[in-house]
Amino acid sequence: MFNLDQFVSDRASTWTDLEALVDRAGSRPSRLGADGVRRLGESYRAAAADLALARRRFPGDPVVGRLERVVQRGRQAVYNSPSSRTSVWEFFANGYWRRVRERKAILAISFLCLAVPTLLGGYWAWRDPGPASGLAPSQYQSVTQPRTAGQSLGLTVDQESTMAAQIFTNNIGVTFLAFAGGLVVGLGTLYVLLNNGVLIGVVGGLAIGAGNGRAFFELVTAHGVLELSCIIVSGAAGLRLGWSIIDPGNRTRGEALREEARAAIEIVLGTAPWLVVAGLVEGFLTPSGTGLPTVLAVGVSLGAIFWGLMLWRGSPEPEPFRVEPAI
Repeated sequence: MFNLDQFVSDRASTWTDLEALVDRAGSRPSRLGADGVRRLGESYRAAAADLALARRRFPGDPVVGRLERVVQRGRQAVYNSPSSRTSVWEFFANGYWRRVRERKAILAISFLCLAVPTLLGGYWAWRDPGPASGLAPSQYQSVTQPRTAGQSLGLTVDQESTMAAQIFTNNIGVTFLAFAGGLVVGLGTLYVLLNNGVLIGVVGGLAIGAGNGRAFFELVTAHGVLELSCIIVSGAAGLRLGWSIIDPGNRTRGEALREEARAAIEIVLGTAPWLVVAGLVEGFLTPSGTGLPTVLAVGVSLGAIFWGLMLWRGSPEPEPFRVEPAI
């Protein structure tokens, strides 16, 4: 019976040949000569057909991601890839969202690792604020003090600018830690996700228990939905990096780590601009005291745009050929 091991064993030489031809061709396939160009086209068509088969037979397996990268490189060589400016635009318009979406199970695990501790920590802090308050950092202890909802923090424009810069720098740092933690077989990533989830939940639970729930949501919702979305996505990048070490599949661990590291770095780079947006919102809109309806509208809208783009632009790239290989 046809299986994944047989598929990789039978077809890997073709993929390797295509990669070697692309490396030799660089930006000019004519360097390969007539025979080389012909082999390039044949290898590309065969790899594209293998990709179509792999997507149907082995969805979610790392071999699909490997083939997608091989076919993408082959397509650029065969059709004379566009300028780097167009490639950058293509990445942010489509490539980033495909990266985020291509490991849906790991993305769901990252979400649960952040959401479950948030809910449990919030419930614990709400029901038993005494012990829970010892877990909240000193700068967040003020959430239990009386606060008027919709009240501006009274910051100057310069102070808001400084605050925004500090916030998105910190957010990018958290995102990098979530990604880099994947190198420790994912344990560092899990720590970042669980720790942030508990912290958010405890602070929110303490605020709600003290009667400051509305004020708390006014301070976190506008930027929080997008910010947490970015942390979840970066956590998924770290987890897939860690999983490549634990279970490399049909690849060597070195090969699996290189492939997944490239994908994870692309995810982190694509997420960084969204963290800047979250930091700007937190630095300028959050302190202004615009009220709960406004911050809810902003927060939900930013979250909907982010995940909507993933669903819309993250669809797998259309298959250029429908050739069925003989099995």
